[in-house]
Amino acid sequence: MTSDATGTRKFGAGPLSRASALIYNLLIVELLVLLTAVPGLAALVLLDRSTGNVPLMAACLLPAGPALSAALYALRHRSSELTELHPARAFWRGYKLNFGAALKIWVPWLVVLALVGTNLSNFSAAGVPGWWAALLVVLAAGGTLWVANALVITSLFAFRAVDVGKLAAWALGRFPGATLANACLLIVAGGVTLVATEAALALLASVLTGTLLWNSRAMIAEVEQRFTRQ
Repeated sequence: MTSDATGTRKFGAGPLSRASALIYNLLIVELLVLLTAVPGLAALVLLDRSTGNVPLMAACLLPAGPALSAALYALRHRSSELTELHPARAFWRGYKLNFGAALKIWVPWLVVLALVGTNLSNFSAAGVPGWWAALLVVLAAGGTLWVANALVITSLFAFRAVDVGKLAAWALGRFPGATLANACLLIVAGGVTLVATEAALALLASVLTGTLLWNSRAMIAEVEQRFTRQ
């Protein structure tokens, strides 16, 4: 407990309470992400890792876009006080508000990812130079960093999809520190997938989403200041 301006002790506002509130928010959001994305995730885990299944793997990730968008919305609007915790309500509100908008930027990214994955899987048969593979990897990584920014923007602001895309691309160069931090987050996510499975990565969804939101705080502040009406 802490004291307010009048000296009255206020329950649920101390450091330990705030930490407990954060953990509670992360746990509830994690459960809801798994609930909304579980059809695709279950199919993804069961799919054979053959080259022909790359497009199907991308399709399995379709439900994850709106789920992650809702997680971003819920964590952005979370309360730090134990007496004011409504993460499930915020999650479902974000899910309904941003379902269509999230898919508009998530689907193109999945299409690009599927094309890159298919090309890399059949790279030896294509007979193209080695630098082409490196270019494809850079394209996939850049697209993933772009979609991370785009998800944050479309989850928290009401812009047209084309404007979200432009702002997400602009933010990659405007906030190099955030871009680098998100690149590190991408490496961690890739490492978890390689060492364990996609299921293990899914169990860290709320933590990774929370980290993405933290990395994006400068971008969020500038977008709010420059591109929204106060």
